[in-house]
Amino acid sequence: MPGVILYGRFRSVSLKKRPCRAIFVSNSKPRAPQNRTLILSAAEKHTYGQRLVQVKQSTELNQLLDRTLNQPMAEAIRYFPAASVDLLILDPPYNRSKRYNQKTFNQLSTATYQNWFKAWLAELIPLLKPTATVYVCADWQSSTLIYPLLRDHFYVRNRITWEREKGRGAKRNWKNSSEDIWFCTCSADYVFNVDAVKLKRRVLAPYRDANGSPKDWDESQYGRFRVTCPSNLWTDISVPFWSMPENTDHPTQKPEKLIAKLLLASSQAGDVVLDPFLGSGTTSVVAKKLGRHYIGIEIDHDFCCLAEKRLALADQQPQIQGYDDGFFWERNTHPYRRNA
Repeated sequence: MPGVILYGRFRSVSLKKRPCRAIFVSNSKPRAPQNRTLILSAAEKHTYGQRLVQVKQSTELNQLLDRTLNQPMAEAIRYFPAASVDLLILDPPYNRSKRYNQKTFNQLSTATYQNWFKAWLAELIPLLKPTATVYVCADWQSSTLIYPLLRDHFYVRNRITWEREKGRGAKRNWKNSSEDIWFCTCSADYVFNVDAVKLKRRVLAPYRDANGSPKDWDESQYGRFRVTCPSNLWTDISVPFWSMPENTDHPTQKPEKLIAKLLLASSQAGDVVLDPFLGSGTTSVVAKKLGRHYIGIEIDHDFCCLAEKRLALADQQPQIQGYDDGFFWERNTHPYRRNA
């Protein structure tokens, strides 16, 4: 709790409120009436800024749960209790120059990027339970750089490739419209709830058995659908855009549907999910909607405030676009929801 000093087997801890700054996340360009992108007013920035905390001394886990920490990741995690995290979601800056609100990540040499990645990864590993799972996001360039580092510390189970339909075309190259997610575990004992992440797909060539009954598919008033096991190729993800209520101005925001697949597959209700590169809060929001505990760390104050606004809205908007009735729906096939 902000401002509380705790005593126990850990050293005392002070979770301090972050002061509010005067800049706006939203730009000054007028938005279309249909634009649903989340922005912050000055009053909201003040309100949500009061919810942000910093941890400066060692603390117990229950003081970190369901919190947004506004501070550098390396500074925060040194005070976390060991072996406390069930699921780690990593979405670090890819090795390309990119502006993140008030900060810029500049492209590094291959060796420098690997050393940077290796340094903070080593600090995170002691926080993981022996049964923990780790997912690491990457683009095609950084993916090959981080794979050997992940292999040194974890069991690398798979590489998920997901299609992101956004992206600029190129006259002398293929359009870059996919990203990777490395699926890693700390041991051979890990959670994978396959039934929780099955995909509902529209049947284009329906087969029937000898009696004329549907074979491996169901027919309803909405059409013919088949439930299939999840693969490592995801083509059913919509990147947040201006008409989606989850959209923010964060330049590399991940879709809630994508993060929901990771959380449902690799955690149980009540588990602890840590995202030390929280951005505008997608991991925390999805964890809240799915009944998991979250800890989010983000260095940018404005993005932290956006995360807190999204967390507040999650109470009134608990749905995850593209996930309904216990299934993920193939994009644009949901019978009564657009863009699902």
